[in-house]
Amino acid sequence: MTDRETELRQLVAELRNHEAVDDAFLAKSFTDRLVIVDIGDGGTVPAAVRDRLAEHDIRDADEAYGMGAGGSFTGDVGDAARHHFVDLRTRGSHQSYVVD
Repeated sequence: MTDRETELRQLVAELRNHEAVDDAFLAKSFTDRLVIVDIGDGGTVPAAVRDRLAEHDIRDADEAYGMGAGGSFTGDVGDAARHHFVDLRTRGSHQSYVVD
């Protein structure tokens, strides 16, 4: 496990303790590490959570991918609203799995 992965695992563990957060976990896209945050009752991500993510160079997926600012919502999961954020420090460094 890299130092960055350890740092992000500690961050998501901290985020899970926030009263508005139902769940938080790490995931990977084809080339990026993502932080997924589920907010209870379909709510928006609290400013304190966004600020904490920003302190670790993690941004809304839409902002990171050049689709505008402030867009992290990807849909509902049960009663929670799921939000995706991109780790800018390692963006593009993950290898996709391509089958020839």
